[in-house]
Amino acid sequence: QVQLVESGGGLVQAGDSLRLSCVASGRTFNGWAMGWFRQAPGKERELVTTITWSGGNIYYADSVKGRFIISRDNAKNTVYLQMNSLKPEDTAVYYCATGRRPVLAGDRSVDYWGQGTQVTVSS
Repeated sequence: QVQLVESGGGLVQAGDSLRLSCVASGRTFNGWAMGWFRQAPGKERELVTTITWSGGNIYYADSVKGRFIISRDNAKNTVYLQMNSLKPEDTAVYYCATGRRPVLAGDRSVDYWGQGTQVTVSS
């Protein structure tokens, strides 16, 4: 059974940093893309960042570009999200995702989701 388990969420103040981790298990993920989505209260889930298997192709939403950094350790089946200079508008549930396609382009390209971790940024 495939599982994606996120950790690292919490309550922080504006300007602080957080590092999310997501460990995938249950199958081989060779070649699979990974990424992070988020959903704020009352809003639709949005794509935040994605990374290809090799790490050579990375996408960031404009809202997080320059502040967030995605990385992955394929030997550990783990993807990370370093979030710096956090803003109140970053408050959301953050979901780890993976898909068998080389690139995650949105919800439709996701094969497995994590359960989500709450990130709350106070002003």
